[in-house]
Amino acid sequence: MLSKNQLGFLYMFLSVCAFSIMDLLVKWSDNYPLGQVIFFRGFFGIVFYYFVIPKDRIKNFYITKRPFLHLSRCLVGLAALLSIFTALRNLPLATVVSISFAAPIFTTIFSIFFLSEKVGYFRWLAVLVGFIGILIISEPGLSSLNIYYIFPVIFVLGMSYVAISIRQLSSTEPVWLISLFFSAAITVAGLVTLPFGWLMPDLMDLILLSMIGFFGGVANLWLSQSYKLSEVSLVTPLKYLALVFAIVFGFLIWGEIPSVKTLFGALLVITSSIIIFRREIILKGAPTPARHE
Repeated sequence: MLSKNQLGFLYMFLSVCAFSIMDLLVKWSDNYPLGQVIFFRGFFGIVFYYFVIPKDRIKNFYITKRPFLHLSRCLVGLAALLSIFTALRNLPLATVVSISFAAPIFTTIFSIFFLSEKVGYFRWLAVLVGFIGILIISEPGLSSLNIYYIFPVIFVLGMSYVAISIRQLSSTEPVWLISLFFSAAITVAGLVTLPFGWLMPDLMDLILLSMIGFFGGVANLWLSQSYKLSEVSLVTPLKYLALVFAIVFGFLIWGEIPSVKTLFGALLVITSSIIIFRREIILKGAPTPARHE
């Protein structure tokens, strides 16, 4: 029989695997319109969350005390999702994943303005280290005027706000409702793009597109379960396995080999995130995790 910490460790590992597979499928689906992929991500997320809604909330699941905060979270989350999907289609997988680890850096900065939190020297030093890491990773893109390097940065900015808003929402709203509203929002946003041209997928592609939504939904659930069951300090470092998966998938499928600059920049970003994470645990307890949904 597994202990709670062991179960939490297992759920985190499964969550990282599911997110990595979702990233892989998004990159693979670059021949389909982005709006169509967004629709599949949202619609099958809704189908998934239907099974986790408490029975006593089936008829009134949509009731919320904070509609405008949900709206801003969904709009910013949609912008972040569009950005990360665009980045995955146009940049090496390991590069996108490396920059995405920078979300805690911007969350720290945003917490000053939105939550009136005080940030000490250690976290400011970590923010500086993280920025240096981002500059090292993206320098090849900036030097060759590759505009796509801006999209993972937009993603981490968006997800940093999302992390703050989830932290605010979770004080009064259940986690499943926060995720359900977001899945519904991106489903509608994807559906609006239908007149601009969708491609009819064959059966295999239909299954794979559907898996984007399934893995995104189940990954978020497993992530929540992991933090619920185990010590946050034990399971969070497992998130960085995503870089290993990105390097392996990128090499085996697309022949991508990450540069030394990318790996060194990723090391700085990960180090920065760990410092911020550890300081938040010491000062406030477990921080709110952020990951693209």
